[in-house]
Amino acid sequence: MSELKIDDRLWSTKARNLSPYVPGEQPQHDNLCKLNTNENPFPPSKKVAEAISALLAKQADELRLYPAPESDELRAALANSHNLDSNQVFVGNGSDEVLALVFASFFMKERPILAPDISYSFYPVYAQTFGVELVKIALEADFSIDPDAYRQPCSGIIIANPNAPTGLLLSLVDIRKLASEHPNAVVVIDEAYIDFAQVEGANSVSAISLINELDNLLVTQTFSKSRSLAGLRVGMAFGNASLIEALTRMKNSFNSYPLDKLAQAGATASVLDTEYFKDTCQQVIDLRQSLISELTALDFTVLPSQANFVFARPHDGDASSVASALREQGIIVRHFNTPRISEYLRITVGTAEQHQRLITALKELNA
Repeated sequence: MSELKIDDRLWSTKARNLSPYVPGEQPQHDNLCKLNTNENPFPPSKKVAEAISALLAKQADELRLYPAPESDELRAALANSHNLDSNQVFVGNGSDEVLALVFASFFMKERPILAPDISYSFYPVYAQTFGVELVKIALEADFSIDPDAYRQPCSGIIIANPNAPTGLLLSLVDIRKLASEHPNAVVVIDEAYIDFAQVEGANSVSAISLINELDNLLVTQTFSKSRSLAGLRVGMAFGNASLIEALTRMKNSFNSYPLDKLAQAGATASVLDTEYFKDTCQQVIDLRQSLISELTALDFTVLPSQANFVFARPHDGDASSVASALREQGIIVRHFNTPRISEYLRITVGTAEQHQRLITALKELNA
């Protein structure tokens, strides 16, 4: 088959100049040990499938009708779980859509936005798409974030917390400091992995606990990680009612029905099954700690992750060769061939069986 040639003569200048985000690969092979895209190793709550099946069985005819445009039941469930009002909750088609609406709603061309230089690689893509200048603030030598480095004029700040791909957590004290020092900018904390974070003695590590205190704070989350629903595509944002109203206006000027009925039903059921949610999150946390111990025993340097992945450097720093060798054995991990982190691998927390396969393969490489 001949190679497809792309004719971009009819493209807009913006489309021609974009550099799209490249997600982790989704290879389809038998007996694959897939530890590269931070999916949850456990299935979603059984109540998710039950809710979707019940909807199809009893109300299949309703699929010809549009879903609730504001996902009222889901927003109410999320609000209740975080002691908020429904007008402080926004939902969208995956957190990536929510983040795109954030960029469109709050960040201005007149002033730049600030983000860590090592973070979620979609942020620069959004900035380019919406014509916003993004100033990258360098992480410290230990990959931590220094809030004082963000003391400069901006229209917004966006930080993944725990950060990706490092897995390091920024404290609520530092988040409060960032928001307080930038009262005329929206501070966005992207908490895709927050449910896997634990701080001894802390009742909460989520910045949602600061929303009623800080009017310029917006927190985004996703159902893809801790709720095992990456295939359902549901994301959300939490903030004061005025920020949520701005997102709603932008959403209704772009896609007024982002979540279908099945996604709304399944996501709502997941929120209501708190026992299963807490149990699987704890299992991932325990598996993460065991994986860190096993990698450390193999002379890897592993950052203290608070996410459902670990960021690990082999003793000789040749992460690229390790990733290639693992691939030959059907084990896929993520390697970023970019400055400062090219010597590290991002490894998703998997099942105990997947970890055993990974560690066995690494031992063979070291033999």
